[in-house]
Amino acid sequence: MLKNILIHLDASKRCATRLETAIALASRHNAHLTGLYVVTHPEIPPFVQAGISAEIIDEQIRSSIEEGKKVLKEFEKAVSAQHVEFESRLVEGRIADTITDQGRYFDLLVVGQYDPDEVGFYAIDDMPDRLIMSAGRPILVVPYAGHFPTVGDNIIVSWDASRQATRAVNDSMSILEAAKKVDVLSINPEDKGLGDAPCADICLHMARHGVNATAQHISTGDINAADMLLSRAADGSADLIVMGAYGHARWREIALGGFTRHMLAHMTIPVLMSN
Repeated sequence: MLKNILIHLDASKRCATRLETAIALASRHNAHLTGLYVVTHPEIPPFVQAGISAEIIDEQIRSSIEEGKKVLKEFEKAVSAQHVEFESRLVEGRIADTITDQGRYFDLLVVGQYDPDEVGFYAIDDMPDRLIMSAGRPILVVPYAGHFPTVGDNIIVSWDASRQATRAVNDSMSILEAAKKVDVLSINPEDKGLGDAPCADICLHMARHGVNATAQHISTGDINAADMLLSRAADGSADLIVMGAYGHARWREIALGGFTRHMLAHMTIPVLMSN
């Protein structure tokens, strides 16, 4: 059951949209929503550290703390208006590491897609990537462009019978159970040796949870598979994509698969990913 949600909050211009999405999801599932603001310490290259006083660094930290308090106050106001149970957290640390550590005790983590036009310490291009690979929890990534008044009414599941896709389906089962429409999409199933009915078994599994899912099989030809998935989502007015995230973590490096990277860069609706 989806009963405990964590949302990463920051001072970016798109945080309000992310919060609207998280509140809608929490309200629908009668879930508790925790807002997390991470106060980061400035990362100063060694060759410039000597020219920066401790007072300047302390002032930057104090400024970040005050900004965090303002963001959390807006969070509390918005959540209270929708009568959702909530908690606010202001924690110091590295953003991705802190969300990972805090997020282990939640059913779902809600974060924002990287916005290349955003400035500020919270504009970290690989933050969603790191969370997907390290948090051990499903991650709902909300696009930086657009508004999403509903999430989970009309769902597309990207299915290839992999471990990651299996994890994503089961991590999102309570959301799937509450959906009005679920389409399970297998892209190029002939390339994966999934047989004539590649979605039959997972649709049966969902049916035993009360999910009435429809199977679809498509071949992309020369079209990028991720673009085909996004196109199908747009054509069907889907408001959520559920998919496995592919990749591996190396020392100080996250190596995501091409399909996952493309979705993170070009998503047009919220995407729930599990690894």
